Amino acid sequence: MNESSRDDVGTATSLLETSLALDSDGSRIAPARDLAVAFLVQARDDHGIPVATTAVENAQLIVSELVTNARKYAPGPALLHLLISGAMLQVELWDSNPVAPAAKAPDPKRIGQHGLEIVTALAQTVTVERTPLGKRITADIVLSTTTA
Repeated sequence: MNESSRDDVGTATSLLETSLALDSDGSRIAPARDLAVAFLVQARDDHGIPVATTAVENAQLIVSELVTNARKYAPGPALLHLLISGAMLQVELWDSNPVAPAAKAPDPKRIGQHGLEIVTALAQTVTVERTPLGKRITADIVLSTTTA
């Protein structure tokens, strides 16, 4: 996990971040989930950042859905990036497919293809941005509902 400081508006903000390169064979889905858990536990235990159990569970599921979809629909490598800034975890996944995902109409008979629906339901915000070599999906997760 990397720590850095940034001075965007005259105040220093501590940022915690980590990344994981993903192969196209799908073998990194479980390690990506494990990385999200370890990252949040370390942020809580070593840095005193309030992290609710639901935030850890939501992060695991969001990472799993994003990585699974990247492996299923993108032909090349992908990159998972996790960043804590303030009270938010930013889960960012870049993959090589420039096509933006689209939520499908509700269909109780449909098997699968619910990933974007799940991510959107669990995240505070979800954005999709085309990049020169693919796309970046970013999901922001509230770390804790308690305030100090």
